[in-house]
Amino acid sequence: MKDDTVKLDLKPVGPATERPISIAIVAMGGQGGGVLTDWVVALGEEHGWVAQSTSVPGVAQRTGATIYYVEMMQMGEDGRYPILAQMPTPGDVDVVIASEYMEAGRSILRGIVTPDRTTLIASNHRALAITEKMAPGESVADSGAVTDAVHVAAHHEIIFDMNAVAVENGSVISAALFGALAASGALPFARETYRKVIRFGGKGVEASIATFDAAFDRALHPELKPATTATDSATDIVLPEHLQNPRANALLQQIRTSLAPPAHAMTFLGLKKVVDFQDIRYGSEYIDLLIDLHQRDIVAGGEGQNFAFTVQAAKYLANAMVYDDMIRVARSKIRSARRERIRKELGVDAEKIIQTTEYMHPRMEEFVSALPVGLARWISRHHKLYAWADRRINKGRKVKTYSLRWFSILYLLGSLRFTRRMSLRYQAEMRHRDDWLAAASRTLTSNYALAVEILKFRRLIKGYSDTHERSLSKFDKVMRSTLQIADREDAAMWAGLLLTSAVKDSSHESLDGVVKTIETIR
Repeated sequence: MKDDTVKLDLKPVGPATERPISIAIVAMGGQGGGVLTDWVVALGEEHGWVAQSTSVPGVAQRTGATIYYVEMMQMGEDGRYPILAQMPTPGDVDVVIASEYMEAGRSILRGIVTPDRTTLIASNHRALAITEKMAPGESVADSGAVTDAVHVAAHHEIIFDMNAVAVENGSVISAALFGALAASGALPFARETYRKVIRFGGKGVEASIATFDAAFDRALHPELKPATTATDSATDIVLPEHLQNPRANALLQQIRTSLAPPAHAMTFLGLKKVVDFQDIRYGSEYIDLLIDLHQRDIVAGGEGQNFAFTVQAAKYLANAMVYDDMIRVARSKIRSARRERIRKELGVDAEKIIQTTEYMHPRMEEFVSALPVGLARWISRHHKLYAWADRRINKGRKVKTYSLRWFSILYLLGSLRFTRRMSLRYQAEMRHRDDWLAAASRTLTSNYALAVEILKFRRLIKGYSDTHERSLSKFDKVMRSTLQIADREDAAMWAGLLLTSAVKDSSHESLDGVVKTIETIR
């Protein structure tokens, strides 16, 4: 849970006559860190101060977090210019501004946030790092550790979701950070001067001013929290009364009449996902399988468990039926929703033309698996033909998505959904799905909690190509170890430990340790 905290001491740092005011800004690419730095410099110069800025770009996180550093100082009475530093010194920084919560944590680790001096201004939203995204499950870093550190390390703190304020007012986070800086009172300048500096920019002025004002008011009055918006969580989904498509509406009514209410929302989300992947008939297969699992759940006394087995089955069965193949990847690359998301993230107007270049490296195995079963096996048996085709297919390509040539190729691949059920990959995925469901169903009556954990194992399988093979390897290892101790009363606990280790551990070392422990207790 985010901790929206504001502690204000409106006394400014004071006239910078003996030492400069130092400000460190930590921002990621595209968040306007450079613009914010220019505003701070212009703010000092507007009052006749000497101001200097430097920046050190970083490449380790996401698109790279850059440290911008500003020092400003009043001109000496003798007219001589002060000598200003180019980098922040631990223990000597007055204000640290972080555009993302983990960057605030890194600033604390660098030692530039200190309890005797520093005002920390940070947005507590998260922009996930690559290491957080690439894990086959939930691997998001704990923001709570940063919250605890902030309370100890900072002299004053202004923390709330400034990105949400910026989005709500149609601007970028730099304007919200500037508003929070003005409200902090850390600089001896009037609010109107900040607004004047923004107007100097000449671009997006009105939206930036609106964002600045909203952040300023929020910093001074933390009780003025923004209105909550709808989320995508299953608990917030309300089943529609009726769908226009008769076949889809029949499936909707099956959800209402054949499944317990706790599973309705998750099933509806799963149904939408499955139908989008293939077709209505595929959605009907999903519902039929889920109804059968729900009947088993009832027999096993699932009502007393709020039908946890059915709810998890609704989620992970959909994931099992919606796998990444060449057809799905091709469709995802050319979807209009993806293009609009890219526009929004880059801040590109609809009138402007955008072009994306994807790096794609299809393997021969993926190509063959997308073919009809008979043809795929025939090609695999003819080794010379397979090797000849492999030399032409198995290589990296830079694909310009919206060029006529590549868009046409991707569109053609994406339109081949009607061939999916005939493919070798489909056959393999459905066999794996059925084996997984059978393993969960066999344990349902004897160990309900274990059956639920086995359903969750499906979260380990993701991606395609080498990523898919590695995830399958983890799944098989976890499933094999779990079934070896399925008759133990604490089997569910060990299954959960195996799953957690597999999700967090990319090298298999931690997972192998749990597997060895299980082998000693069998």
